[in-house]
Amino acid sequence: MPNYSEYRFHEYYKEWVDLYKVGAVRKVTLDKYKLTYKHLVKLIPDLLVCELDRRNYQFLLNKFAETHEKQTTLDFHHQLKGAIADAVNDRLIESDPTRKIVIKGKTPAEKKIKYLSQFELQKLIEQLKLGPNPNIDWLILLIAKTGLRFSEALAVTPKDFDFNYQLVTINKTWNYKEKNGSFQETKNESSQRKVQIDWKTNMQFAQLVSGIAEETPIFVNKRIFNSTVNNRLRIYCGRAGIPVISVHGLRHTHASLLLFAGVSIASVARRLGHSNMTTTQQVYLHIIQELENQDNDKIMRYLSSLN
Repeated sequence: MPNYSEYRFHEYYKEWVDLYKVGAVRKVTLDKYKLTYKHLVKLIPDLLVCELDRRNYQFLLNKFAETHEKQTTLDFHHQLKGAIADAVNDRLIESDPTRKIVIKGKTPAEKKIKYLSQFELQKLIEQLKLGPNPNIDWLILLIAKTGLRFSEALAVTPKDFDFNYQLVTINKTWNYKEKNGSFQETKNESSQRKVQIDWKTNMQFAQLVSGIAEETPIFVNKRIFNSTVNNRLRIYCGRAGIPVISVHGLRHTHASLLLFAGVSIASVARRLGHSNMTTTQQVYLHIIQELENQDNDKIMRYLSSLN
């Protein structure tokens, strides 16, 4: 058995990932572990496992934080913590070096989500060329009407529609980043859901998918990239004279319009497949604050009307 304490830490980490994570986690998660390994090689190429103490670990996090935001640094720490815990349990490291560490990071740039107003979205939809066969324009319409993630929309098959109850079931995604593509799991358990669609969209897709094999992804007949859809959106937004929106911006537009229409945060969170309402509140904070300001005005008008 090798003397792991004399391994360089990034070597130990790579072996730990191969042993415990390969075949046990989704590819997207495994890719994050592999990226963390690359950071270790760059930041602490010569640090031995036995040298990993609180001081050296804090130094590692600080170096990483110089070029990353605080949340990204926290994610990096979480990617390392399991391997370090095992090293401590196996007595390769004397004590837990992650105890009382401090997470730092660059000040995050102000992020304001891009979304269209209802009027602008209508102008965009008017640009779509919705022929008798599935195409990118039909994909754009589906995302605009449901708020699905791009990978979720690509994975939709005729079998996923329940036209009697106006529902589309989301229980998988399409791995469009690989050359041949394939179905894979949803982002998390909460992402598995049934999304209600309006009667018009229901009728349109009932006609569109007629004749397509039940378990065939509707929009995938060759390799597809989100950049292709974004380029189409850029052209249509330009023609419509509205702000340019991305395919992910369509998801934001869907959620934002529902919030402005008075739909509860809980309902929007479920529709988007968020794991909890906190995620929805964080992403759409400025919209929620704007709605609260409107509510405050309503409250004051109501109180002023009381004698």
